[in-house]
Amino acid sequence: MKRCFIAALVVLLFVALIHTWMAYKNFVFSESAVAAIAKQHIIPKDKPVTASVITLAFQSIHADLEAKYPGHILPKSELQWLFMNAGGWMGSMCLLHASLTEYVLFFGSAIDTAGHSGRYWANISDTVLSGEFEQWEEGKLTSRIHKPGTTVTHVWGSVTAVHFKSGTWMVEYGRGFIPSTLGFALADTLFSTQDFITLFHICRVYVKALIQETAYYLVNFNELFA
Repeated sequence: MKRCFIAALVVLLFVALIHTWMAYKNFVFSESAVAAIAKQHIIPKDKPVTASVITLAFQSIHADLEAKYPGHILPKSELQWLFMNAGGWMGSMCLLHASLTEYVLFFGSAIDTAGHSGRYWANISDTVLSGEFEQWEEGKLTSRIHKPGTTVTHVWGSVTAVHFKSGTWMVEYGRGFIPSTLGFALADTLFSTQDFITLFHICRVYVKALIQETAYYLVNFNELFA
């Protein structure tokens, strides 16, 4: 009983420290800034969502983000599209930035896929570029369909059912304690698909992004904290 009490106390203290840290931390990105860049490259309704069209949109967004956040975005040579299985759905993601408290990535699916959103210790926003992103919120009896140009915010602690229609592509920004999201993000790969090659690549690109972000602060330490 005493051990359980001590363990609970340690967890509560850890949670309090993380919340305090994030409350006073200066973040690199903002939901509105990332969404504004993404919305400049929405795929027109009358334009077929071909591989070349969506690739061009993502390349333009990547260039805009690099210009606005120099040193914080992975270079083009490091970008890699990777399958991700989580909550029953299967999509593809391309990581652009990651730290302990933020990430930016491209995400989407070429086929219809649906499942559980996950319940995160982070706020996650998705700006839809093409297709349809459907959400069924916990406690509600109807779903909502989000069209291109919409930014959908998934508030930390909440949960929804999600449905990505084929040809749905988006830009995603997450802010919170990012390591806490990895359990959900990797569980299906570990215990269901057992695609350990994909798991390796996901971990590798996340570590690369962490190293780049750490290097940025080391190089610019004097300017940032002068």
